[in-house]
Amino acid sequence: MNPADFPVQNLPYGVFSVAGGPRHAGVALGDRILDLTTLGVCGGLFASGNLESLIAAGPEVWSETRHLLTETIEGGDLHDHLVPMTEAVLHLPCPIGNYVDFFSSLEHAANTGRILRPDTEPLTPNWRRLPIGYHGRARSIVIDGVPVRRPHGQRGPGDFGPTRRLDFELEVGFITGPGLSLGTPVTASAAESHIFGLVLVNDWSARDIQAWEAKPLGPFLGKSFATTISPWVVPLAALAPHRVDPPPQHPPPLPYLTPAGKSIDLHLEAAINGTVVTRTNYRHLYWTMSQQLAHATSNGANFGPGDLFASGTVSGPTPDSRGCLLEITENGQTGEYLRDGDTVTLTAWAGGDGQPRIGFGTCSGTVVA
Repeated sequence: MNPADFPVQNLPYGVFSVAGGPRHAGVALGDRILDLTTLGVCGGLFASGNLESLIAAGPEVWSETRHLLTETIEGGDLHDHLVPMTEAVLHLPCPIGNYVDFFSSLEHAANTGRILRPDTEPLTPNWRRLPIGYHGRARSIVIDGVPVRRPHGQRGPGDFGPTRRLDFELEVGFITGPGLSLGTPVTASAAESHIFGLVLVNDWSARDIQAWEAKPLGPFLGKSFATTISPWVVPLAALAPHRVDPPPQHPPPLPYLTPAGKSIDLHLEAAINGTVVTRTNYRHLYWTMSQQLAHATSNGANFGPGDLFASGTVSGPTPDSRGCLLEITENGQTGEYLRDGDTVTLTAWAGGDGQPRIGFGTCSGTVVA
């Protein structure tokens, strides 16, 4: 963890415990955690030791809580409620009720299309017209630092065994708030009012298993064995100074996908065993958060507090900004996929260079045999 990631302008939420004790809700503040459960602010909102009541409360309560916490931090003696980050064990910030992963990066879609379908148009005919996605497995979502076991599966006809092409995917996800009932779509203009905050996501992928099984229905066992997220949920309010226009969209999206909303100038890095292998930026993403949620609910599908919607691999326009090993290996930057013992660490931050650095902590996992 980088203490510079967590100034008072950030205040990301998480759940932690100390020395095997009960779980408490907290916000990261420098190299410490402000224990919201013992602090007793916000009308007992955190008394149960989790974030579920806050996430379900909606945007007005989110804003009031953030304002109150900022005032409390800037004006009070908090010594008895600060826990050193090194003494804390971090947990999933909330139970993940459902999980959707999108395919929203134009560069990633085009790069993988050229690799997998070299004799055809890289983008499928529908790609520029809707945010493509798939439903993942919520129960296999794990927190930063949990080891990831190399999965077994069918790698081809009559061939079953451990994947030989284990990959990471550098992604950003959002966690939803109260949600809407079945049959009630979210408009693109209202989508952000349903977004509690953002996390980093590594959608681990077994490329050989995925390639064999994904004809015709798409990702299944090649991705359902593990998905890692970062422990701190960064509120959209903390990222407000870093909102930017998304890339232009051609052809113009259908009315239910407009307005597109804003993107975020969010720097992203992936490292393997401490060596950075790619640097990119969330602002390159073609389909925005607002469009993703509007499309996911356009048929009336419902969602609720703690659902996770991930962006899909975020790749940029240059060879050094490709967000997964499938793209990097085929580009000649490295000739191999992940080995047993490799540790993948994703990081992200907005700001810096004289501005407060709004960070996410780490999203890491080590491959075990």
